[in-house]
Amino acid sequence: MMADQQFHPGVSLAGAVDLEALKHQVKAEPGQAGGAPAAGGYVIDTTESTFQAMVTTSATFPILLLLWVPTDDRLFPMARRLGEAVNKLNGQIQLSRIDIASYPTIAQAFQVQGAPALFALIGGRPMPILQGLPGDDELDQIVDQVIPKLIAAAQQAGVTGTAPYSGDPDAADQADQQSKNVVPPEHQEAYQLAQQGDYAGAAAAYEQVLQADPSDTLAARERAKALLLARSGKADVREVRQAAADHPDDVEAQLAVADVDMIGGQIADAFDRLLDYLAAGHSDELDTVRKRLLEYFLIPDATDERVKRARRRLATLMY
Repeated sequence: MMADQQFHPGVSLAGAVDLEALKHQVKAEPGQAGGAPAAGGYVIDTTESTFQAMVTTSATFPILLLLWVPTDDRLFPMARRLGEAVNKLNGQIQLSRIDIASYPTIAQAFQVQGAPALFALIGGRPMPILQGLPGDDELDQIVDQVIPKLIAAAQQAGVTGTAPYSGDPDAADQADQQSKNVVPPEHQEAYQLAQQGDYAGAAAAYEQVLQADPSDTLAARERAKALLLARSGKADVREVRQAAADHPDDVEAQLAVADVDMIGGQIADAFDRLLDYLAAGHSDELDTVRKRLLEYFLIPDATDERVKRARRRLATLMY
């Protein structure tokens, strides 16, 4: 995706991993006292293994990319200000933060030499905004003018979805730590494979867990997520959506676009697309669509109203 893009980011003012940066390193984890602002709300941290899936979702909602080093305290005010601005917009745009000290290949893909660097991502296309540490006036301009313009540009390009909400930013680090602590021992292999981006392997490992304990609802949910990303985590969203539009009767085309909707957090859209497909008279594909929907239903919380509505409608269509 990045190979055919040409960037002219200018001169880095902050320097990502240089001697000056070493003087500003902090050991506190994000969200802890003295540490970087935590992810949460509409702010996510992206790794090499989740990078392609994040790019895929930019066809559903616009993304602001912050390439930074989360142990460099010079970058904290910028990260905090961008996170607060994005979270106030209720999912109109997502902030994706990438630690280029840990993932230098991503920095190389964007042809940046240091942190911070700021890009917009709309429909898989990156647009450079800033390289180097901004002054207060520059940061005001990004928050007050650039971000609204990015949202408007995304809407003009048909990228009008809403980013998924991932919880209270203030509790994000604590919740993340808790989730690491409570990964069941029998899930460890599958969990590690998913963290490494081997979603097919993770799905197979979770399947083994379920064979041993069919009542393990966490394994069922994580398997559904892994299957989804294994199928479509690297899909070209434009091609998938065009194929669905060109072949409205093709069940595989509709399943594929429902997958990218689920990855992009457009859960209701994914449900409705497949239910509408059945309602349009494709009863011969009922079993195929039903199986995919039952898989999708495992991913949100069981009490999610979207799941409840979709289950009711599916039951109506089945009988």
